[in-house]
Amino acid sequence: MTNLFDLQQQRRSIYALGQNIDLTEAEVSELIFKTIKETPSAFNGQGSRAVILFGEANNTLWNDITASALKPLIPAEYFPNTQAKLASFAGGVGTILFFEDQDIIKGFQENVPLYAENFPVWAEQSNGMAQYATWMALAEQNIGANLQHYNPVIDEAVAAKWNIPSNWKLRAQMPFGSIENPADAKEYATVEDRFTTYNK
Repeated sequence: MTNLFDLQQQRRSIYALGQNIDLTEAEVSELIFKTIKETPSAFNGQGSRAVILFGEANNTLWNDITASALKPLIPAEYFPNTQAKLASFAGGVGTILFFEDQDIIKGFQENVPLYAENFPVWAEQSNGMAQYATWMALAEQNIGANLQHYNPVIDEAVAAKWNIPSNWKLRAQMPFGSIENPADAKEYATVEDRFTTYNK
């Protein structure tokens, strides 16, 4: 329990990312895919999908696709700050694109209609667990990461660039790399505000 708790505290949103990690691209990929493989899912649907972008692909995601998609949406005076933020993501080793297979959800909705409205919710929960588990696995290797949600504004361009199946829905993006600057101290809400227990 201590190791898990320590790892939970170690996992933070790291925005100053670099390329100085000890693992190879193959080792990082194996770590990520094994972690997602073991993530629980409702009815063992296993609908979480992931694409890992390294090198030039990572740069293309942030400095080309995302910057181009955001530029028309952001006032010109604020766009340089956005560009700097995107460049920080591109400065890492890579980015994990998390998807959810919509065909899995539809199949369960058709085959188990009693819970039809719940399957999209359960899929989101499972995908969130996959993201968190992956984040923890990276933290254990002293690899920093943060979680972004530029979907749906980048969905079409991402799908076209990397031949993403039409039934995969983009849910989140996780840039990762070496920790060039640690996260700031974290503030916590009180136990009383967040938790309660009963025994009757």
